[in-house]
Amino acid sequence: MINVFQIVSDKTWAGPEQYAYDLISKLKHDDFYVEAVCRKHEAVLNRFRTLEVPISILPLKGLTDLDSPVRFARLLKRGDNVVHVHTFHDAFTAVLAKHIAENDHVRIVMSVHGLTRPRLNYITRKVYREVDKFVFGSQKAFDYYMGKASKIARDKAVVIRESVLLSHEPCSAQLRSQLDVQPQQALLMFHGRLSHDKGIDTLLRALTQLDKSTYRMVVLGEGQYKFEAKLKGFIVANQMVRNVTFMGFQPNVLPLLEQCDVGVVPSVVPEAMGIAALEYMMLGKPVITTDNGAQPEYITSGQNGLLVKPGDHYALADAIKRLIDDSHLRSRMGLQAKADFDSHLNYNHFYHKMTELYRSMF
Repeated sequence: MINVFQIVSDKTWAGPEQYAYDLISKLKHDDFYVEAVCRKHEAVLNRFRTLEVPISILPLKGLTDLDSPVRFARLLKRGDNVVHVHTFHDAFTAVLAKHIAENDHVRIVMSVHGLTRPRLNYITRKVYREVDKFVFGSQKAFDYYMGKASKIARDKAVVIRESVLLSHEPCSAQLRSQLDVQPQQALLMFHGRLSHDKGIDTLLRALTQLDKSTYRMVVLGEGQYKFEAKLKGFIVANQMVRNVTFMGFQPNVLPLLEQCDVGVVPSVVPEAMGIAALEYMMLGKPVITTDNGAQPEYITSGQNGLLVKPGDHYALADAIKRLIDDSHLRSRMGLQAKADFDSHLNYNHFYHKMTELYRSMF
């Protein structure tokens, strides 16, 4: 049996934490021993506790923290061990722990999240040399990172396209009745961090171009207080209070997404994969998103979604209006999006490739 340790060190719940959470939820039912390793922060710790797997709580403070690798090394003394990390600092911890454990059967996998370039200095090079595999969620992410990583052997890098796992948690909210959405109105949805990078301000500007009687917009997520206040002020100033509803952070988001007619993911900064867009596709919803990240790898504009230029609120408004006005197009795109997701983007594809990678390392 292979022991798999998923290390996540952030204080808040974000993409890497969900990535590790979904993997653990599948691995625990397979022929692996699996354990979560995280810090003592309730927002993250309590979510991992729901998985009912062993959890090791460590400081995980990065380069200045020698306590964590010493304590973690005790778990690596025996057996075949995969340490799966999601940041450079956690890779540093894993490498030190491997040396302290003195077990030749420890392999380190590092998932690179986001579009990022490798840090290049003496310490990082030494750590990178000891990482056994770098995993990228898209070809875009691979090209962006490896284009600057001349010291990393290309055979140590692999693309395993990220996916999302369908949850079956119940949801009591019935948005159409709760928000009094009229039959002729399309229910639009945005979910994610409320920030300029995610394009929520571009989306609100786009909505000012639309007939208010044709849509309702639900916004799921939270951001910095001043930015949120600015967004809400914009809504009041443009008399869109009855059209746009902020619902804040929702831990159980998929049942809410399932109730919308159109998903909008207007990211300004390039996405390494675009998990939010994948979630709409999984649920059979047409999605409007931007074309500057990995989204064109799986979205063909006009077939299973619509692609627009980032930051262009006029183009975004035109795309939204197109789907509001044509319910048959919405239905056709949604069906195609789900078919494409099920055929080559679903979580089982991702999980099979990831576990195949784990097993191939021994």
